Amino acid sequence: MSEALHINEMIVDVVAKELGKGKKTQFTIGDLAKEFDVTLRTLRFYEDKGLLNPKRDGLNRIYNRRDRARLKLVLMGKRVGFSLSEIRDMLDLYDLRDGQVTQLEVALQRFQEQIRVLEGQRGNIDEAIDDLQRTVDIVEGMLQEKKA
Repeated sequence: MSEALHINEMIVDVVAKELGKGKKTQFTIGDLAKEFDVTLRTLRFYEDKGLLNPKRDGLNRIYNRRDRARLKLVLMGKRVGFSLSEIRDMLDLYDLRDGQVTQLEVALQRFQEQIRVLEGQRGNIDEAIDDLQRTVDIVEGMLQEKKA
């Protein structure tokens, strides 16, 4: 397995421990949908994409703390701009537990690259807001002149 899998496994474990401070160890699809404000369809989609792997009890899906942590990481990854494919690759890194430094370095590099991308986007957004604010100021001035 790839080095990236190990890093993701470690991160999932850390998130699972943080989320697992409560007593509950199993969750239904409805529990997770409600907790993370996602639809049942979204959870089933993530399962189809290999991002989540709940156990089955008949037709019911039973998620554990690890699944819950993986979901949290999927949603965080989406929020910061990673594709589902990139998220899956990073989560797959967690499935190894051999403690390779290289795996951590690869994950760190990916995270730093995404930070640079987001900072660039933030700069573009700040410029767009400034441009739009100047336009609003001009239009408001013109409107006040017309009303006067």
